[in-house]
Amino acid sequence: MSRTVSALLILLAMSVGPVQAGQTAIHAGRLIDVSSGVIMRNVSVVVDGNRITTVTPGFVDPKDDQVVIDLRDHTLLPGLMDMHTHLSTVISPDFFMEKFVMNSADYAFRSAMYAEQTLLAGFTTVRDLGDQDHNLTMALRDAIRKGYVKGPRIYTSGKGLATTGGLADPTNGLRREFMGDPGFVEGVVNGPVSARKTVRQRFKEGADLIKLNVTGGAINPGRSLLKAQWMQDELDAIVETAAAYDMRVAAHAHTVDGIERSVRAGVHSIEHGTFMDESTAALMKEHGTAYVPTMTAMKWITEQSHNDETLPKEIRAKSENLGTQIERTVAMAYEEGVWIVFGTDAGVFPHGLNAGEFEHMVAAGIPPLAAVKSATIEAARLLGIDGELGTIEAGKLADIVAVRGDPLADIGLLKNVTFVMKDGIVYKSEEPD
Repeated sequence: MSRTVSALLILLAMSVGPVQAGQTAIHAGRLIDVSSGVIMRNVSVVVDGNRITTVTPGFVDPKDDQVVIDLRDHTLLPGLMDMHTHLSTVISPDFFMEKFVMNSADYAFRSAMYAEQTLLAGFTTVRDLGDQDHNLTMALRDAIRKGYVKGPRIYTSGKGLATTGGLADPTNGLRREFMGDPGFVEGVVNGPVSARKTVRQRFKEGADLIKLNVTGGAINPGRSLLKAQWMQDELDAIVETAAAYDMRVAAHAHTVDGIERSVRAGVHSIEHGTFMDESTAALMKEHGTAYVPTMTAMKWITEQSHNDETLPKEIRAKSENLGTQIERTVAMAYEEGVWIVFGTDAGVFPHGLNAGEFEHMVAAGIPPLAAVKSATIEAARLLGIDGELGTIEAGKLADIVAVRGDPLADIGLLKNVTFVMKDGIVYKSEEPD
């Protein structure tokens, strides 16, 4: 299936326009140095190929062979990063029926559109934490790398892992004769031996990391059980095996028991963490575990919980209180000093609206600069790529975005990114005439 999807994505090549230039000089009115928290004013950033070569005060005179981009009324930021997306889908009333009526080709073409929407919203790097169609985001990742389609740099888990009957068991909610007994290929785990084999299967397929669904969740046609669905020995086996393959592990966990088991096993990030308490926050801080709150998704499904034109009825019944709870939890986690990293769960809500997360974070008490850092340098740290991305400095890859005005004074400006450069290529530019 992966080869089929790759071939389909190649067909989209004719729509790709941008061409990488030689040297580019960007004249910016402001630049956010996310490492120091300093706002640099009137600065020039020179890009050669896909690398930043210099960041200097003042508007330097361009050389004869340099293209000048005038962003003197803009603020430059490193390319934004969303650490929790699902590019292969978006929730709709027909969500649970799609797998019966959509082919791999349908998923492939649609995911390419979602990828471009994400990139043009200023997100140049994402983690994709769970395919709807098996291995699609691996093919999408590779197609973007080769320039066949436009999209962000993708780190993908492929199929998320579940226990039998747990969140991401693909046969939940089906008639008995259709349920069968899915196993490691489908990402369903039972016992530590099965856990090890499932990690190895994801590695074999080309996944970059492992995604665990440790507790239940709202996006599940089966029974709603938010408690932990994995035993400690299973989680330990997953993390230990993933480490042997140099793969990081992200754990979907809403409740205290699921969060604590995951943290003790050594996962790298907790996704959602909706009902985290102070003692659990302290445990995460002790272990250096990142927290990816996905406030936008939680608030979206709460806001849409009575809208049968947006969400399937199976989700609406489980989601009324998540939005209110997540804001309290994030406020507590920030006060307790938990490492917070930006992630939205895009795909639960429409793609391209990722930057709305910044407003939710600030409303929960996170300072604007800390919110920006969570989507740049802190996200790069979580991925282990902070030597290459996450800041605008000489030697790093040229992922740069810009907005008009000062986003630290009005965080909502990040919902209207006007300039996007990824890997030295300009994909969006709204320069003055």
